Amino acid sequence: MEEYKLTLGLGITGSFCTFGKILRTTEALVQKGIKVIPVYSRHAGTLDTRFMTAEVFQNRMQEITGERGIQSIVQAETIGPSGLFDVMAIAPCTGNTMAKLQQGIVDTTVLMAAKAHLRNEKPLVLAISTNDALSMNLRNIGLLMNMKHIYFVPFRQDDYQKKPHSLVADFSRLEETIAAAMKEKQLQPVVLSPMPVDYK
Repeated sequence: MEEYKLTLGLGITGSFCTFGKILRTTEALVQKGIKVIPVYSRHAGTLDTRFMTAEVFQNRMQEITGERGIQSIVQAETIGPSGLFDVMAIAPCTGNTMAKLQQGIVDTTVLMAAKAHLRNEKPLVLAISTNDALSMNLRNIGLLMNMKHIYFVPFRQDDYQKKPHSLVADFSRLEETIAAAMKEKQLQPVVLSPMPVDYK
C-alpha cells in the first residue's frame, strides 16, 4: 500500500480558464507523493465551457488522482468528523467563493468542505482567480488574510491593461504554499510582479 506525505483536499470552483493549469498542478503534486482528493463545486462539476467539458475535466482528474472526488454537500460534511484532509486548497478560488467564505456562507460543496476542514483547525490554502479582486473582492482578500488557518498562494495581475482588477494565483507555487501553511506560515511575497503585457 502506497504511503503518502499528506492528504490534500482540492476544492475546485468555476474559474474555467484555469482548469488546464490545475490539471498540470495536480499531476505534479501526485508525483511528489501527495494524495489528492478533488472536491467539485456544482458549476465546476457540471458545466461544459469553451475550455473543457465537465466530463473530460473530471475524467482526467480521476486518472491523475485515482479519486472520483466529492460531489455533494452531504459528502463534504463528513470531512470534519473524519479528519479526512491534512490540508485543503481551493484552486481555483473564484471571487464568488471567496466572498461567501469570508461571510461564512456555506451553500456549495467546496464551501462545506472548507467549513468542515477548518473546524479541525487545519490549514486552508486559497489560489484565487477572479476579475474583481482589486474592486469588489479586495475587502474580502484583506479580511481572509487576517483569518487564522487561511493562507494564499502568491498572486499577480494577469492582464493589467485589459483587466486591471483581475488577480490570478501562480499555480506553480501551490506546493510551496502548502508546505509553508503546514508550518503555519504564509509564503512570501504574496503579491508578485504583474505578467508582461505580451505574456502568452
